[in-house]
Amino acid sequence: MFGMTDYMIMDGGIFFRTFDKDNDGSVSVKEWIEGLSVFLRGSLEEKIKYCFHVYDLNGDNYISKEEMFQLLKNSLNRQPTEEDPDEGIKDLVEITLKKMDHDHDGRLSFADFEKAVREEDLLLEGFGICLPDNTSIERYERHLFEEQ
Repeated sequence: MFGMTDYMIMDGGIFFRTFDKDNDGSVSVKEWIEGLSVFLRGSLEEKIKYCFHVYDLNGDNYISKEEMFQLLKNSLNRQPTEEDPDEGIKDLVEITLKKMDHDHDGRLSFADFEKAVREEDLLLEGFGICLPDNTSIERYERHLFEEQ
C-alpha cells in the first residue's frame, strides 16, 4: 500500500508506531481514521508532526545522529565500489545537522525540524519517504470508494 513495505506499515513498523498514539500495541478505529486523515490529507503542520514522529525512532522527542544515520543508511542506495559507504552517510548526517540543528545541541528537536522544513519543504521527507505521493493517494481513494 502506498509503495511501502509491509514492515513499515504492520505491527512494530514505523507507521504502526506513529498511528498507535496511546502505545497500547494496537491501532483503534479512531487512531486509524486520525492517522489516515493526516497521512492522506493533512495540513503541513500535521505532516511535519507526523514525519518527525516517524523519524524519532526511539520516541524520545529528538532525532539523534544515530537515528539520522540509521534512517539515511536504510534510504540511500550504496554503490558497491565504495570502500566505506558508512563514511559518506556520516558526512551527510553532519551536513544535515549544520542545516537543521538551529539550537546547536547535536540533535534535532521538533522545533529544529519544523523550522528547517518551513524554510525548505523538501526536508519534510529528508530522512526517507514517510508520506504517500499524490498518485498513490488518488489510487487508494478510488479503490476505497469503489468498494462501497
